[in-house]
Amino acid sequence: MKPRYLRPSRSMPEIYLYREPIDFRKQANGLAVLIEQELGQNPFTGALYAFTNRQRNKIKCLMWEDNGFILYYKALAEEKFKWPSPADELMPLTGEQINWLLDGYDISLLQGHKTLQYEAVG
Repeated sequence: MKPRYLRPSRSMPEIYLYREPIDFRKQANGLAVLIEQELGQNPFTGALYAFTNRQRNKIKCLMWEDNGFILYYKALAEEKFKWPSPADELMPLTGEQINWLLDGYDISLLQGHKTLQYEAVG
């Protein structure tokens, strides 16, 4: 796999995917207001929040780091991101899942085998 240098860390403890498309004219402060007022979350905790546009061909990620916001932006040249359908407003992700999403995988399909519960063998 090709090394990726400007990506969210796989070890990030808090990552949230906002499922509804947003107005991509919003910059860091506008996204922080959305996080605070619409989601009722604190944008200054260091959690990463990921957003997409209506066409699903762009992603913005916002996180607070010590003394300012980091705004990560990726625009695809031809394809679309496989964005989970809007159900709940926020979807928690792992660092690995956000990187899969950025690579073009459909994270809603990446599920392991179901857990089985048995009472007896025979």
